[in-house]
Formats: sequence, structure tokens, C-alpha cells
Amino acid sequence: MTVASFKVGEVCFGGPRLALIAGPCVIESADGCLRHAQRLASITRKAGIPLVFKSSFDKANRTSHTSYRGPGLQAGLRILERVKSETGLPVLTDVHETAQVGACAEVVDIIQVPALLSRQTDLVQAAAASGRAVNLKKGQFLAPWDMRAVVRKVEAAGNHQILVTERGFSFGYNNLVSDLRSLVVMREFGFPVVYDATHSVQLPGAGGERSDGQRHFIEPLARAALATGIDAIFMEVHEDPDRALSDGPNSYPLNELAGLLDRLRRIDDLMRAQGIPG
Repeated sequence: MTVASFKVGEVCFGGPRLALIAGPCVIESADGCLRHAQRLASITRKAGIPLVFKSSFDKANRTSHTSYRGPGLQAGLRILERVKSETGLPVLTDVHETAQVGACAEVVDIIQVPALLSRQTDLVQAAAASGRAVNLKKGQFLAPWDMRAVVRKVEAAGNHQILVTERGFSFGYNNLVSDLRSLVVMREFGFPVVYDATHSVQLPGAGGERSDGQRHFIEPLARAALATGIDAIFMEVHEDPDRALSDGPNSYPLNELAGLLDRLRRIDDLMRAQGIPG
């Protein structure tokens, strides 16, 4: 099915090529965030894959109250603004409260509604009314067809710059499963579909007071999603995943990303030559 395409900066979603949304889970420092963005910009430029940089100013849903959450709204937005200014990349960040949306809309290009908050009508509507593109992450507790109602909340505000992201479905204790049928179902809504290849391998809460993950499944699931037919890949990447302050076990090593993107681009090129997605 052909979807409505739109551009965020120079990145086209629903266009003729795969797009990438990538960055560290949380902003750990200003210099670290900029360093990741610069390296990602270089890697993706060589791979021929357009990039939206992502990182969070606050991880409000950490397993433990002692876990690092981020620099906060104002400091985080200043850092993301610097990333945009110095790299020219469009930027995505997530919001957890309606009060955060206005300030974020002044800086970022895509506002993300987290999976756990995908049923929060006020938050979805505030993001929709921001004038920015909206990335709707499918709740781990929702069937793919349930996301149609969430999409309609955004459309009702007159916003048609919508991404719908699959990030796995709750499957027993501390486990997620990727049902690739959901990519087909959600693309029938008429908007670009994104596959979150890193959160899909997360093991929520499995590390005791933190989440664990199965990093070795990131690539095979990303390859399978591309063969199904998607518009973009979402990945959390880190220069040293084992030392990352959030989501390290399900983050992809930055120094291995170039090889992965080359393999993914080849699959995407092959599928598009056959009219998939389309």
C-alpha cells in the first residue's frame, strides 16, 4: 500500500529509500551527545541513508528510582539544539507530559509519544497540535490494529505528518516478541511505518532493577522487517553499550553500525526494486 510521504528536514519518510532514526537512548552529556551525532552523520552519509538523530532529555519510565534519567527538559533541549546547529541533522525526542510539548516543539523536528503512553489522549493530542511530525510508538500491550485509533487522534488535529513504530509486544514475563504482521497491518493506515530494532530485543525489568536485552537479535530482526516492507529503522546506538547509562543491553555498538547499514541498505534496495514497500 502506498503511504503518505513527508519530509523532515532533508529526510523523506515514505519516500523512495530507507530512512534511519538513531542515537543514544538518553543524553548523557553535551559533548557525548554531539560526538554521537557527528559520528552518526558521517556513517549514514557514507551509507547513503538519511538520518534523524534521536535522544531523550528524560527517561521517566526507568525501572529503578536510582537509575540515571537524563539532564532534564531545559538542559536537554539546549543540547539537542546544539546538535541541530552543528550537524544540520533533524532531531527527535520523546515527551512524557503535555507541559513538555511546547518547549520541545520549538527545538525538535519530531515529537515522539512513548509506547507506554500511547493511550494517553491528552499527550497524543498535544503532540499532534504542536505543528511537528509525530512518532507514535505502539504500546507493548496493544494489538497493531488498536493503533488506528491513536493515529486518528493525531489526524483529528489536522496533523498528517505521522510515523507509526513497532517496538515489540509483551510476551510473558520480562519478554517481548516482534510479530512482523503488525508492520503490514499498521502500514495500511496510510502512514510510514518504522521498525524499532533495538527496543524490540529489550527484556523489560529482566536485569533486576534495570532492563536487560538481547543485542545479538537486532540485526536479524531488522533484516526481517526490511523484507516485510517498512519505511524506516529506529535504533538506539552507543559508542560503548556496556557502559551506557540507559538501555545499554539493547543498544547497537556504534563502531559496528556502518557494516550493518550496508547490509540493510542492500536488502532495502532489493525489496524496493520489487515494489516492496509500495
